[in-house]
Amino acid sequence: MPTPSFLDLSGRRFGLLDFGGDGVPMIALHGTFGRASTFSALASYLAPEFRTIALDQRGHGLSDHGGDLGSDAFVDDAVALLEHLDQGPALLLGHSMGGVVAYRLAARRPDLVRALVIEDVGSVTDASELEHPVFDVTEWPRSFPDRNALADFLVGQGVPALGYFMDSAHESGGRWRLRFDHEDMMAVQYGNAGDFRADWAASAHPALLLRGGNSTLLSRERAEEMVRARPGTRLRELAGCGHWVHLDDPRGHAEQVRAFLREVLSAPV
Repeated sequence: MPTPSFLDLSGRRFGLLDFGGDGVPMIALHGTFGRASTFSALASYLAPEFRTIALDQRGHGLSDHGGDLGSDAFVDDAVALLEHLDQGPALLLGHSMGGVVAYRLAARRPDLVRALVIEDVGSVTDASELEHPVFDVTEWPRSFPDRNALADFLVGQGVPALGYFMDSAHESGGRWRLRFDHEDMMAVQYGNAGDFRADWAASAHPALLLRGGNSTLLSRERAEEMVRARPGTRLRELAGCGHWVHLDDPRGHAEQVRAFLREVLSAPV
């Protein structure tokens, strides 16, 4: 795991993990409750051919908390990051909420994007499509006596991807906490719920849509409709995986991403 670095974008402080190397850069955006470190296995599998650069998005991890947590603000941050890196049109990967950020950015600033990998998120993310679009954390305790107590609590809450949440676990003042504000996470979820079909269809970059075969957050029907709505999109479903495809099948996920990116880079620009 690389040492986190920090940068200022539009007056906010962000944490960044650059996994390094001389490979082709790929920018990775995590989902709600996540952190840049969730892509550590993917970065390892893709190296040295690709260099993964992952952002702690606003309200998460080591980045500033609070403020505007709507979808447009996340897109603005990603635009500012790509402009700061200044490495040409980017290979952009986003999981869940990070995927919405990625395809909305491509619609708004097509000049900054070369290709998209969208992991298990649809073009509609609100209650009109999803039975449980918001995971209520308002009553969760804010601290725990030790790491095991925190993990046990999350298991008791039915958290489906324990490692994903525990990436945010840290000790502070002799207590164990999560590196996000619970009210922020509610605002992030509500702010990123919506009907984004117009944004999804607005760009023409090559795109890989990855779906977990057991996902409850991206139905096969919605995924197939997304492919029909956007030429240049291919769908790959990984059997046995849920919403966190990159954690449920790290190698299979990485193989799909690598094959797609190789194809993109071999095609004429």
